Amino acid sequence: MELIIGLVIGIAIAAVISGAMIWLLSKLNLGLKVDNFGWAILAGVVIGVLTNLPTHFLPESGIAVKSVIGFVVAVVAIYVSGQFLKGLTVKGFGGALLAAAVIVLINLGVLLLIGGTPAA
Repeated sequence: MELIIGLVIGIAIAAVISGAMIWLLSKLNLGLKVDNFGWAILAGVVIGVLTNLPTHFLPESGIAVKSVIGFVVAVVAIYVSGQFLKGLTVKGFGGALLAAAVIVLINLGVLLLIGGTPAA
């Protein structure tokens, strides 16, 4: 039960942070565009789920390992989300790479401040 609660909390935190970062990146015209904040949060949920599931079930590993894996998964998740979510437009692989880098760095910073382990 504790594992499921941790997963849900991780996904919720990642969704909010990812959604806010996607919305901000869209406003700064840095690789992706989102129609409104609702689409940004929905994209954040999709990206949060896709990035948290694989990293949450990894064997006990350090922050650096989980961050790198989370980054790779986030790039793919953002790129794929741009293909399937009507309100999110990703400007190629470079846009997904930039967005993932910002999201992973912000998540890592937040998690280091609160003493957690990163998912992405």
